[in-house]
Amino acid sequence: MTEPWLVVVDMQQVFTGASPWASPQYDDAAAGIARLLPRFGDRVVLTRYVAPQPPTGAWVDYFEQWPFALVPPDDPLYDLTLDPGEHRVVTAPTFGKWGAELAEATGHADQIVLTGVSTDCCVLSTALPAADAGVRVVVPADACGGATPEDHRRALDAMGLYAPLVEISTVDEVLASSR
Repeated sequence: MTEPWLVVVDMQQVFTGASPWASPQYDDAAAGIARLLPRFGDRVVLTRYVAPQPPTGAWVDYFEQWPFALVPPDDPLYDLTLDPGEHRVVTAPTFGKWGAELAEATGHADQIVLTGVSTDCCVLSTALPAADAGVRVVVPADACGGATPEDHRRALDAMGLYAPLVEISTVDEVLASSR
């Protein structure tokens, strides 16, 4: 088994502050991620959501409901809140980030620790295809944040149904298991 990689999903301005997509648990998720970062060294990948340009199919209706977010990829709304430093950033116009680019960015690891926002959208949408691809996914609940605390819990419960492919954990458990 290869060393696990830390995947930090969509820690961006669009999910903070007064944004309609803000997660009330964003700061808690950021604190959990900050605790995990030193443990993973250079085995960290950050992801970044951007709006499809132009939206097609169902995305047209979606952005009719959320026009504030239909901005170019370089708009400050989509800036990361964590400095990626030397870590790779995978940018995609999809909620789920698992695919060939993220698999390659993690060195085709057989285990990832998945963190970020929103638990009930981009984290969930990344976890399930990664698990389907045979990657063991560990989700430290206290390093994720949902649209609401209730949505966060429901997403964790849904991902927990995929055990042992997806394991719901805590930052402390991840840190203890990697010593």
